[in-house]
Amino acid sequence: AQLSIDGFYRSVNNEHQLNQEVAKLFSSDLGNKVLDYMKSITVDAVAGRDITNDQLRHLEGMRYLYFILKKRLEEHKES
Repeated sequence: AQLSIDGFYRSVNNEHQLNQEVAKLFSSDLGNKVLDYMKSITVDAVAGRDITNDQLRHLEGMRYLYFILKKRLEEHKES
């Protein structure tokens, strides 16, 4: 097993399969719209100066999940 994109250990085959499944899910127009929505509420969201520590941690967690999915899509394209 190897350390995965998401910080968990998986076999190379399981990692490859998961990347394929994520790519299949987000390859449609609807999937791309969902990714665009996720980006708009995570990466493109600007936290104001009044954001609390808990709110910032939550936002960063959502950003992390978005980038895991994007990285899986990139890994799939490169394989």
